[in-house]
Amino acid sequence: MLTNTRLVHGQHDHSRCVDAALSRAEDLCQKKNAKLTPTRATVLSILWQSHRPLGAYQVQGRLSKITGKAIAPPTVYRAIEFLLRLGLIHRLPSLNAYIGCPFPNSEHSNLFMICIECGCVAEIADASLNTRLQTACDKTNFKLHSQNIELFGVCPQCSVPTINEDISHV
Repeated sequence: MLTNTRLVHGQHDHSRCVDAALSRAEDLCQKKNAKLTPTRATVLSILWQSHRPLGAYQVQGRLSKITGKAIAPPTVYRAIEFLLRLGLIHRLPSLNAYIGCPFPNSEHSNLFMICIECGCVAEIADASLNTRLQTACDKTNFKLHSQNIELFGVCPQCSVPTINEDISHV
């Protein structure tokens, strides 16, 4: 099982996440003979600046601030579609938002744990879950094209009571 939960729910330098994502993207683009344009790279960087999903218009606003010029929505959507096709980001349908993929070169379960308190999203890739889902599909002659499982709850960081909460229960 692969997961990024420790990273997502711990304090860390997000610039390392951005650098790692860009490095993986460059390697993947080179292998697939695809071009990581400056706009695509910047959109990927924006999506890795935190572990919170962003909508396309949020990405557009941040991209405009970074470039210092107005960015049209199609520019953002084209970059997002490119990153989705390469598996560098995911779309969270229930939130209509996007998040960076920590495991772009591996089998995916597309299982997301979304914290209802802080909004952070952790991802799990679990081969046994993939097998169970594929077995269920095979038994019913269902041809699985994609899957997305979103779990909503409270992350470990948000579930730790604060001192004030402890006192308020006394």
